Amino acid sequence: MRSMSRTIALALCCLLSIASTASAGEIAISVAASLKEVMNELTARYAAKTSGVGFQKNYGGSGALAKQIENGAPADLFISANLEWMDYLRKRRLVDPASVAILAGNTLVFAGTTGAKVTGMRDLPALARIAIGSPKSVPAGEYALEAMQKSGIEKLMEKKLVMAKDVRVALMYAERGEVDGAFVYRTDALLSRQARILFTVPASLHAPVVCPMGLTTTGARKGEAREFLRFLASAEAKKTLEKYGFSVK
Repeated sequence: MRSMSRTIALALCCLLSIASTASAGEIAISVAASLKEVMNELTARYAAKTSGVGFQKNYGGSGALAKQIENGAPADLFISANLEWMDYLRKRRLVDPASVAILAGNTLVFAGTTGAKVTGMRDLPALARIAIGSPKSVPAGEYALEAMQKSGIEKLMEKKLVMAKDVRVALMYAERGEVDGAFVYRTDALLSRQARILFTVPASLHAPVVCPMGLTTTGARKGEAREFLRFLASAEAKKTLEKYGFSVK
């Protein structure tokens, strides 16, 4: 009986050791929804050549992800679609300042399936419904709102805006024809089979569209997360980002 107990104890120790190793090798990433496809490819590439590493992926609006991290959600790496939400976590000492860098840049566009003539911001007040990511948590929505303000059409748009939880949902509304168009990133529109880019929003109308990345305070203590961050700054990663339409330096 004692021998059997020892055998069971040893087996349990082995299982716990394996579970601990698997957990240690997993990298939890919280990434803006607009980067989903490219990050899926980048994580797959990295995992294929790095033994024992896996990923726990969480995609969504940058603001929603930042709030989740603030509330204790597991995350080793945060990639936002603007600087604001990275700064939000940095001010709360939840991100390692030394690790923060720009992953890539993007472009804000207006896309849809409408047959109406839409060539610029001045044409938007004539449309019935327009989708944007909720400016409270979605950077694409913030950029869009800023562009409307600087174009002087904000008041004319108040009753026309349909809020979406992230930029991908806004694009989905446009693809289904539920709205006349949506403010999304160029990289999102390039992936769409239904919606087409109707016009590019002038960069002078909003803050630069950049995607900062940074390790959380937890991730900064994790070797696997630090190595993956280095990979994201590599020439291989930059080439993949460019393939999906992102701009890199």
